[in-house]
Amino acid sequence: MLAAYTPSGLPESAEEHALQGGATYLTPVDFGDVCVNVDDVWFANNGIAPPQTLTDLTEPEYEDLFVTPGASTSSPGMAFLLATIGEFGPGQWQGYWEDLMANGAKVTSGWTDAYTVDFTAGGGGGDRPIVLSYASSPPFTIPEGGFQPTTRALMETCFRQVEYAGVLEGAENPEGAQAVVDWLVSPQVQASIPDNMFMFPVDDEVELPELWSQWATVAEDPIVVHPDQIEAERETWLREWADIATG
Repeated sequence: MLAAYTPSGLPESAEEHALQGGATYLTPVDFGDVCVNVDDVWFANNGIAPPQTLTDLTEPEYEDLFVTPGASTSSPGMAFLLATIGEFGPGQWQGYWEDLMANGAKVTSGWTDAYTVDFTAGGGGGDRPIVLSYASSPPFTIPEGGFQPTTRALMETCFRQVEYAGVLEGAENPEGAQAVVDWLVSPQVQASIPDNMFMFPVDDEVELPELWSQWATVAEDPIVVHPDQIEAERETWLREWADIATG
């Protein structure tokens, strides 16, 4: 489906996110960590200590407080499912999800609904102070005139997500497609990614926005599931997840 192509201006730092094996069919463009986020203001106002780990989300004090996009309809939702598989193991994550749903977790179709509608700090008047989002989300909750975010990413819950671009095999305009890939890794576009894509650029030489560089983070030790295992088990995992989370 994909034609081999490597942009001539690909930053050296992009190699860290390159797919393994042979020719380059997909070029890394940006990356970030999908993590559970909490509304620190809500927890402070309600006198409840916020959760810290994935296991905490199944505790009674967090009943009906967590919302996540679904794994079958959302890439962050899929990343969260993989985080739970990596954390608890292929034979144990199902029990975790049963406990999570029994504790009132809400599943939405996508990130937008979860964050901007249901999350208490998403601007939509939601009633759930725990949401599945990104480690880069907190800088965008700094109030006007404020100096720090009102939310925080839980760094023990993170799964690394990399976004790629490639050229389709048999494309009618392969030169144009290659030019788009070149453009996506150009310094100008890489510098604009944080404020527009809410992700980190793969070019580590571009200057990050001030608030981003101060408050956006990446996990030192993100949860990992081997890509070969994901490829082999994805459909099975999604069916099992759907049976538990959506009935």
